[in-house]
Amino acid sequence: MISRRALELATAVLTGGFGVAVVTSSFDNGIGWSSAGVEAGTFPFLTGIIIVLGSIYNLVRGVLPVASLANVRVAITQIELRRLAGLFVPAAIFVAAIPPLGIYIASALYVFAVLAIPQHQSVPRALAMAGAASLALYVVFERMFQVSLPHGALAAALGF
Repeated sequence: MISRRALELATAVLTGGFGVAVVTSSFDNGIGWSSAGVEAGTFPFLTGIIIVLGSIYNLVRGVLPVASLANVRVAITQIELRRLAGLFVPAAIFVAAIPPLGIYIASALYVFAVLAIPQHQSVPRALAMAGAASLALYVVFERMFQVSLPHGALAAALGF
């Protein structure tokens, strides 16, 4: 069981780390003004600063003992944590599968796994929905918008 305070502190640290990464990477693109106007890293830099400041605020609120939701003993029970993992783990595997498999195969596998494994849908119906989702991605992005989505190492090896 995770306390609300621990959850808020962990979230503040994670978002703060993300903000620091945004600020650091914006220096590569330049911040400030150039002869052409605002440099490319200025907006990400300012956004990263706002994220870091918000994270510091949340960190301080999580540490200070005030009568708020931060003092709730249990924020997530074992059942809720299992449900959360049921959403997060397949999504993380999907994102990790995009570079080797490409977005079309990875999305088809993700849709199939989310529908068929927990037995929300029958296997033939899950296969049909997975194929339709992958086909829809291809038609909308590759054909209609002419935006090439990641095809992955598998497609590169097959010559696509």
